[in-house]
Amino acid sequence: MGKIIAGMASSHAYALVEPTGWDVMRGRTRARYKARYGVEPEVHPNVASETPDVRERGYRPIREALEFFRRQMQETRPDALIIVGDDQDENFTEDNLPQIAVYTGAAIHTTERTGDGSRLRGPKYACHAALAGDLVSGLVEREFDVASCRSFPNDELLSHAHGPIMRRILPDVGVPVVPVFLNAIHVPAPTPGRCYRLGAAMREIIESRPGNDRVAVYASGGLSHFTAGYPWQHYTGRHGVGSISEEFDRGAVAFMKDGEGHRLGQLTSRELLDNGGIEMRSWITLLGAVGNVPPRFLHYQPFYSAVMAMGAGYWEPDGTDA
Repeated sequence: MGKIIAGMASSHAYALVEPTGWDVMRGRTRARYKARYGVEPEVHPNVASETPDVRERGYRPIREALEFFRRQMQETRPDALIIVGDDQDENFTEDNLPQIAVYTGAAIHTTERTGDGSRLRGPKYACHAALAGDLVSGLVEREFDVASCRSFPNDELLSHAHGPIMRRILPDVGVPVVPVFLNAIHVPAPTPGRCYRLGAAMREIIESRPGNDRVAVYASGGLSHFTAGYPWQHYTGRHGVGSISEEFDRGAVAFMKDGEGHRLGQLTSRELLDNGGIEMRSWITLLGAVGNVPPRFLHYQPFYSAVMAMGAGYWEPDGTDA
């Protein structure tokens, strides 16, 4: 039988950039919001207190976690890495918008976005098509209506929740990947409970496969943040661009540290939306996959200068049921 040997989770976007680059990125975020809505968002007052030293001290654990993930991939060399993340009008748009999708092709190119908005074709990654196909079949049998995608135009993976993570932790390692997509920024989106059950179903499917495949799962996105691409037309709360729901985040982190990830599956979609947590769907899916086991480590740090709360965690499943 197959086995999940590791669960990893991290923020993406700003979290993959050194703190010296956040001011430029924040300017782009504000510019995108102004282009969409015609007004420039206010600068959050907490930005001024995050000096270079403060940013470096807070970011160090995130950087070290990403480096740890990379070493783990090099040392353990799992048979497959499933990467769960959202797609923000990149490979999927409202013209063709699955709630849950699995890439089933044999290989894919990542694409890197540059500061001027253009794209650079990145390295080619092998995919574990057999595992992806089993996930699709098994999930449909378990009454998850998932989409399967055998190819994208030009064989390019545009999603910034997937490609940048792959380049960061799999630069030179031939670990086949399985990209899994969750809708997050379009309303309605899968409920937290459905995401948790999705992860649990993925674990069941992996464990029911013949052979002894060792699989790692990575959740990309979160924690709370409000950016230009947030579904503002559906938001009625008090937060604006650059806000962070620290109380909400710290409650979620506490549940995860206590090995009670199922508690996040009891949240509502409205609670995620009101607190900037729409991307936490990928983390909740991971928690369903690893079961009720505390993480080996879990770091959390709100960065107003990076318009997001960053998180990074690592789980070693022990077979505990969800």
